[in-house]
Amino acid sequence: MAERVQGSQTPRTSKIDSSVPHSARIWNYWLGGKDNYPVDREAGDRYREQAPGVVDMALASRVFLTRAVRYVAAEEGLRQFLDIGTGLPTMDNTHEVAQRAAPDAKIVYVDNDPLVLVHAEALLTNTTAEGVTTYVEADLRDPDTILAEAGRTLDLGEPVALMLMGILGHIQDWDEAKAIVRRLLDALPSGSFLLHYDGTYEVQGEALQQAQEEYDDTGAVPYVLREPAQLAELYEGLELVEPGQVSCLKWRPESMAFGEPEDVDVYGAVARKP
Repeated sequence: MAERVQGSQTPRTSKIDSSVPHSARIWNYWLGGKDNYPVDREAGDRYREQAPGVVDMALASRVFLTRAVRYVAAEEGLRQFLDIGTGLPTMDNTHEVAQRAAPDAKIVYVDNDPLVLVHAEALLTNTTAEGVTTYVEADLRDPDTILAEAGRTLDLGEPVALMLMGILGHIQDWDEAKAIVRRLLDALPSGSFLLHYDGTYEVQGEALQQAQEEYDDTGAVPYVLREPAQLAELYEGLELVEPGQVSCLKWRPESMAFGEPEDVDVYGAVARKP
């Protein structure tokens, strides 16, 4: 079944600012979606001119999400997913991947973006009869509210797949980002999993950093590109699933027929809470 969005009933379209580019809408544009505005397409095109590999980053991140969700649902038997900072719906959304593997899976999406919430009603109708899909309107910086609202749908006494996909770069202070992740994981039982990726600058280097800085200067919410070694700190105390933290296309590739997958500037991992 599907559940309605939590929070205010005020029409959310009034909150949408189409004059400033937004990362979720630009990501949607790079993935071939239609839920974006001219300002997003312009910013996305400028970014891509400076760092052409950014589109590969977007596509690789979606491949990783699909593989990681399918793995924990099909191979680890998880039936509960908490996807924070889900962004705009595109192809192979979390509930679609999870419920293909496990029709009774429960998914709670969390976002604070008005445009994402506008699309929630339509997305919530596309769920299995056995499963549950719902949205919570909350901010990543408020993990206690997220946990309280998610607990209305999920059994937090049973394992949960905590998904933080490309969202921690929006937390400027690294210690704060790590504290948020730790607070969320501390509330989940043994056998839960962290599914995570974020942007780096290993491949494109200075060109990607410059493109990101110019994007940040537009007035949009900034995003911090971090080194893989720093991102690896998130998995301390957890058990990494093979092959560990890698560039996203190298996480359990389905075929090596065309050789080793290329490196992209998005690193991810799946890790189990012991």
